[in-house]
Amino acid sequence: MPRVKRGTVRRAKRKKLAKLTKGNFLTKGKLYRAMKEAADRAGRFAYRGRQRKKRDFRRLWIIRISAGARLNGLTYSQFIWGLKKLGIELDRKVMSDMAARDAAAFAELAAKVKVAVDAHQAELAKATPAAQA
Repeated sequence: MPRVKRGTVRRAKRKKLAKLTKGNFLTKGKLYRAMKEAADRAGRFAYRGRQRKKRDFRRLWIIRISAGARLNGLTYSQFIWGLKKLGIELDRKVMSDMAARDAAAFAELAAKVKVAVDAHQAELAKATPAAQA
């Protein structure tokens, strides 16, 4: 079996890890095994953080839309339902930006939705007494 000399490969691998863990406390930035553990752990936290960021932004957008909808006499769920009923396909990021920065445009959108919601509630009110009688 031929002899394998892996000086450059090993050094490159360790340099890559050292770059990832540069500035870590005590041995986590100096010794190979500790560097590897620290880099793996940091990678797990980073992945979890990227997923969390998506979740947090969606929550923020929903809160902004809800606040804008309530200023216009609607709840968040009524507003979203009305948009779907009208076939308006705006994502939550755009709607939250409208609610925060362009209140007039959001109010116009909410007025259209309110008409659809009120019409639906009127239909339900007409249908309910007939079903009970």
